Amino acid sequence: MIVKAPSALPGFYDPANAARWEYRPDQQKLFTEASEWRRSQGILPAASDRFGIHLLLIDAQKDFCFPGGTLYVAGRSGQGAIADSRRIAEFMYRELGRITNVTTTMDTHFAYQIFFPSFWIDREDRPLGAFREITADEVGRGEVRPSPAVAKWLCGGNYSWLVKQALHYCTELEKAGKYKLYLWPPHCLLGSDGHALTGVLHEARMFHSFVRGAQSWVEVKGGNALTENYSVLRPEVLTRHDGAPLAQRNSLFLKTLLSSDAVVIAGQASSHCVKSSIDDLLGEILAQDPALARKVYILTDCMSAVTVPDGKGGFVADFTAQAEAAFQRFADAGMRLVKSTDPVESWPGIEL
Repeated sequence: MIVKAPSALPGFYDPANAARWEYRPDQQKLFTEASEWRRSQGILPAASDRFGIHLLLIDAQKDFCFPGGTLYVAGRSGQGAIADSRRIAEFMYRELGRITNVTTTMDTHFAYQIFFPSFWIDREDRPLGAFREITADEVGRGEVRPSPAVAKWLCGGNYSWLVKQALHYCTELEKAGKYKLYLWPPHCLLGSDGHALTGVLHEARMFHSFVRGAQSWVEVKGGNALTENYSVLRPEVLTRHDGAPLAQRNSLFLKTLLSSDAVVIAGQASSHCVKSSIDDLLGEILAQDPALARKVYILTDCMSAVTVPDGKGGFVADFTAQAEAAFQRFADAGMRLVKSTDPVESWPGIEL
């Protein structure tokens, strides 16, 4: 069965909303318009799909998607996440009749977490700043240490336990070879405006849900104070220094993804949360059946890398090269690198 693709974008869609922090869609109006769009475009319910396409939209939140956010993913162009949001929305509308499910992940944090400056102090009890690494060696020598203020509520006041855990955490990160501990500015704090999904993509996901009769799924990640959680599938470190479990893999969602006929991935940032999520997905695929990699499609024009401008035309940090190297590794493993502007039916392996 060939599913009809919409001949046009919905009339309510305004691409300029991809750049508007304050934009908030009228959800009741979307629900009302969905029935007419479904009828005029000949779109069937998602439950009737014979070939299931699952769109995984990673961390499309305001703090990442706008210059006013605390951790805007600008890429090298400066327009990174804004342009990505527009392309993602237009992809979702064009392929609405073919996308079976949409899951949005939401980076979700609190004021004191191991990757925030608030968690740390230096040898002279001064707070640390953002955009810097912390190494196991620094922790071991006491150059940096967890703030004693967090010990009371985090580990019952056992500060020596907390110091041991911080050292263990940095050691385990470096042993894994993916990242060293990096301090980010506070972002995606639960309850803040920056935690919310960018309006233009919340609009697209809700319209898809209403038109296709499919639930608007969300996977929340990142709330554990003692570990980073770049990937939606697992935190960076799973154990405590005393051998007890610290966190666990998201095995149920992994099964959900791999039960789909195709998994399409977009969102922010290609160098961090997208990269880590795909890394973990690939690791599970290689453990089960390497051929499953062919069902994963990466929308390379719908994600950007983290960059930190230096104010002089260059960058304090630029993770573009790491993202590009990861793309190549994913492609070498059999995953498909695709563009949002190419019709889904033209992608290799899609059987509509």
